[in-house]
Amino acid sequence: NLPEERKPHLLLHACCAPCSSYVLEYLTRFFHVTLYYYNPNITPDTEYRKRVEEVRRLIAEAGYEARGQVTLLEGVYDPERFFAMAKGMDDLPERGERCYHCYALRMEEAAREAARLHADYFTTTLSISPHKNARWINEIGERLAETYGVRHLPSDFKKKGGYLRSIALSEQYHLYRQNYCGCVF
Repeated sequence: NLPEERKPHLLLHACCAPCSSYVLEYLTRFFHVTLYYYNPNITPDTEYRKRVEEVRRLIAEAGYEARGQVTLLEGVYDPERFFAMAKGMDDLPERGERCYHCYALRMEEAAREAARLHADYFTTTLSISPHKNARWINEIGERLAETYGVRHLPSDFKKKGGYLRSIALSEQYHLYRQNYCGCVF
C-alpha cells in the first residue's frame, strides 16, 4: 500500500459495479483511481442508469469516495455510437468480432479520457469476466497506449481468485448482478 500522496493516477474503465468491486479493492492500494463509466453498448436506458447508480453506490458504501481514493466520472451515454460500430455484425456470435470492437470502442474512450486528465495509466475492469477475452483487451490497450501516450496497465483480473472475490464483494454489498453484458445482441 502506497501513501495516497505518492500513488500514480489510473483511469479505470468500469463496465459495472460487480466487475469494479474486486478491481477497485485491489488497485486502490497502488493507484488513485478515476473510475470512468463509459458504456454505450448498454440498452435500454433504464438498464444503463441502474448500472451506473450501482457503481456510484459501491464507491460510496465501500468508502472509496470518503477516503479520496476513487473519483467517478461518467462518460456520455450514446447508444447510437455502439449501434454504428456494430452495424453489419448483428448476427455474429457472442465473444466474437463484435465483442472485440465493443471492447475497443469503450477502451478508446478511456484512453482518450486518460490522456485528457494526464493520468499515468489506464485499464479496464472488463478482464475480470470469464466471458471476456483478456488477451484481446490487453492487445487493444497496448495499441491505444501508443496512440494516446498513456501507459496501459495490462491485466487479467479474473486470475488469482479475482473473479471469485468479485462475487463475494457483490454479495457483501448486495450489488445488482446483471445476466447479460448490456448489448441487445
